[in-house]
Amino acid sequence: MKILMIADTEERRLWDDWTEETGERLSDIGLILSAGDLDADYLEFLVTMLNVPLVYVRGNHDGDYDRKPPEGCISADGRVVEVSCDDASGTRRIRILGLGGSMRYRDGSEDMYTEDEMRRRIAGLRRTVLKDFAAGRLSGRRDTDILLTHAPAKGCGDMDDPAHRGFECFNRLLERQKPALHVYGHVHREYGGFVRSMTHPSGTVQINASGCHIFEI
Repeated sequence: MKILMIADTEERRLWDDWTEETGERLSDIGLILSAGDLDADYLEFLVTMLNVPLVYVRGNHDGDYDRKPPEGCISADGRVVEVSCDDASGTRRIRILGLGGSMRYRDGSEDMYTEDEMRRRIAGLRRTVLKDFAAGRLSGRRDTDILLTHAPAKGCGDMDDPAHRGFECFNRLLERQKPALHVYGHVHREYGGFVRSMTHPSGTVQINASGCHIFEI
């Protein structure tokens, strides 16, 4: 199954310059993942044109979602969602754990967190949602198939400046859950040192979705 991953900047070819040929090229996409900092209208356009599940988390610049959340899309922020995705081999059930927001680098934003605040968000999930999933887990089935965040994990595609540091607690979460994929954004290609894909020590494949990227799972 192919996943369209998006974050940070709206791609003209997927919005203003959309053509019938674009739709044909993307006809085998089974899932869209948005890692944040994108216009709600952009998400609504893509979910309408591709007619597949679109799961998103908030970035640190998505305050407008309070007033106008992207319709027809599924928020995974602070929770686990399970979606059905169709491909040539049939229907797959995919579990996605979402944690939006970035490292706090100024006051006054609800979508920024200190390391301790993000750690407490994860602890709350472990006590509730992840515990419930684990109780009903089939043998050999991951609690989480995909970790979807806005910020990267510390030391894995992040930067040294306060605004773009990653979260150390994401590394511990990856070690515990061992999802197949970790999809994030926040670090743009033009910042320098951009890495699209790497493998975490846990074995999870990490993808920086900034702009857009298609990945086959």
